[in-house]
Amino acid sequence: MTRPFTQRRPSHQTSVLIAGSGPILALLAATHTIDDLYQGAIPALLPFLAIERHYTYAGLTGLTLAATFLSSAVQPAFGVITDRHRLGWLIAVGLLVAGIGVGLSGLGDSYVITWLAIALSGVGVAAYHPEATRTARGVAGNSTQAMSWFSVGGNIGIALGPVLVTPVLLITGLRGTPLLAVPAVAMAALLAIRRPWRRAHAAGQAMRAARAADGQADRARPDDWRSFARLTAVVTTRSIVYFGVASLLALFVIHRFHEPTALGSAALTVFVAAGAVGSLTGGWLADRWRRLATIRLGYACAIPALVLLAAAPDVAVAFCAAIVSGLALYLPFAVQVTLGQDYLPNRIGTASGVTLGLAISIGGLAAPLFGLLADSYGLAASLAVLGGLPVLSVALAAGLREPRAPDDAAS
Repeated sequence: MTRPFTQRRPSHQTSVLIAGSGPILALLAATHTIDDLYQGAIPALLPFLAIERHYTYAGLTGLTLAATFLSSAVQPAFGVITDRHRLGWLIAVGLLVAGIGVGLSGLGDSYVITWLAIALSGVGVAAYHPEATRTARGVAGNSTQAMSWFSVGGNIGIALGPVLVTPVLLITGLRGTPLLAVPAVAMAALLAIRRPWRRAHAAGQAMRAARAADGQADRARPDDWRSFARLTAVVTTRSIVYFGVASLLALFVIHRFHEPTALGSAALTVFVAAGAVGSLTGGWLADRWRRLATIRLGYACAIPALVLLAAAPDVAVAFCAAIVSGLALYLPFAVQVTLGQDYLPNRIGTASGVTLGLAISIGGLAAPLFGLLADSYGLAASLAVLGGLPVLSVALAAGLREPRAPDDAAS
């Protein structure tokens, strides 16, 4: 009989090591916050570009495409490279490039220059994620909740994107975008001094030794590419929904309810901030319940929340629906990362690059389609279509199974 490979609860000795690695994990989570701040900055830039440069919805969502196109193309390559070589410095370089790209995005009036600057930021995000996630998993061990703290760092960063962008650009206009690169420069300098990847590697070795001493050493398991491909489809569908909503939500609040730009940015902020809570909740549920049940629950709850958002009669209902949508879409977030790593136990960097990188950023490739839909039929119609996509995620997730236990994989 095939037994599922469930994540073991950490032994006392291993738990002590995880707790002792807390400062390393906290620093890695902080780097994730800064890196993904620049993903959150892109949707927050769009209203300012619409006002100052009069771009269409299709043109604006085309900039979301810029942030994700090259990122999606090169992310698997970075994952493969980090599986073969330890390149901890990519954590610092990746987030630095992400910040510089956004910093350059407001300089010059050319749409092409803006598009290329935002694309450069996407490449930086792509370089950061595989190595940072692989390093964090080495520190977190088998704890989904510990891994969710790293993941939530990225959620917080995306939520802080509008918080940083909106007040700066309200004061300076688009010419102030170089100021947005300051957090990346500061964090890259701190990383150059602290070099947490060295300490993380040592912590990972210590935890593996502790698990071996506890009789918990993992035996070799083959990579399950079929299950990983299905999981990638699940995460990609989520990505399309997330980027579509993130690109249109602020504009929806501004135009549908005739609210100021600041309130539109606030709606985007609460959507992503709710996601941070959803990530932590998902990690907690997965460790105490089941990973796959947590994933399915998140997508099932997203369906009515997004439909309510599209049909919201007033701004208060829209805010409530945005909060629930953020919670639901992020409930499976960290869980999918650890599940993907367990499907590909021999290629952690590749699994990380796909589940936390490629399958997330690739959703931006579809964002212009929803911009075109909004241009033709309105923002509410575009959001309504997005609300139906989690049905596909639920259907795909129903076919997922927990990775097989080592004994069954070997038989």
